[in-house]
Amino acid sequence: MANTKSAKKAARKMVRRTAINRSRMTRMKTYVRNVEEAIASGDQVAAAAALKVAEPILVKTAQKGLLHARNASRKVSRLTARVKAMSAAAPA
Repeated sequence: MANTKSAKKAARKMVRRTAINRSRMTRMKTYVRNVEEAIASGDQVAAAAALKVAEPILVKTAQKGLLHARNASRKVSRLTARVKAMSAAAPA
């Protein structure tokens, strides 16, 4: 257990930050899951709309330091490619 006044404050701060970070990560995962579910259902319009909402949340999660910037970029890129592949496959 923390002994000094500053260590006790740091411990309290860590609990608050952990709760905020967990909330942000959960929100990000939820929006990514929404895109993946729309892709799985085959609804290209819903998938594009879900991606449009998820992309800024992924970027913001990276800006806050919860994801590496390249990790967020890779997720956005892969989701975008999957949504675009749906539109290419739809007319055929």
